[in-house]
Amino acid sequence: MTTHYYTASSLDGFIATTEHSLAWLMKQDFDPEGPMAYPAFEQRIGALAMGASTYEWLLREQKDEPWPYEQPTWVFTHRSLPVLDGADIRFAADDIVDVHAQMRAAAGEKNVWIVGGGDLAGQFADAGLLDEVWIQFAPVTLGSGAPLLPRALDLELVEIARNRDFLCSHYRVISASSPS
Repeated sequence: MTTHYYTASSLDGFIATTEHSLAWLMKQDFDPEGPMAYPAFEQRIGALAMGASTYEWLLREQKDEPWPYEQPTWVFTHRSLPVLDGADIRFAADDIVDVHAQMRAAAGEKNVWIVGGGDLAGQFADAGLLDEVWIQFAPVTLGSGAPLLPRALDLELVEIARNRDFLCSHYRVISASSPS
């Protein structure tokens, strides 16, 4: 069982604008059936983790739609947030190691996906619980925003591909490292 951080990023390393918008991402050309695309990746996922900002963005963007995930989803937050009917949402403020154990148990033979929050992915990495990083780089720069992964990590390149306008990359985490 593997814990993945799978996300899209601007070329300058941001996953969302300072206003938590992904409008820049939604207008990019990406083939959902192409290399390293989301649908095939998501089939191997048994549990999800996301930060409060990602969860709130989904609530806003999906307000007239059903919750997009069947898997149990842990939302890391210290605030009280609403739950959509029919969604398996579990709020967590406990130690990342304890929550990860719960996620692994719920995922069964499948993997864990850190959906969003570069800092949340960094917390998993800090605890030695992040195994792989998948990044789809969009042909856009944002100048500022939510950073991709605000940690120093040593990574090993596993695979690269082009999916229309995106440069897709898949890495194995070697270790957390200290910046020089």
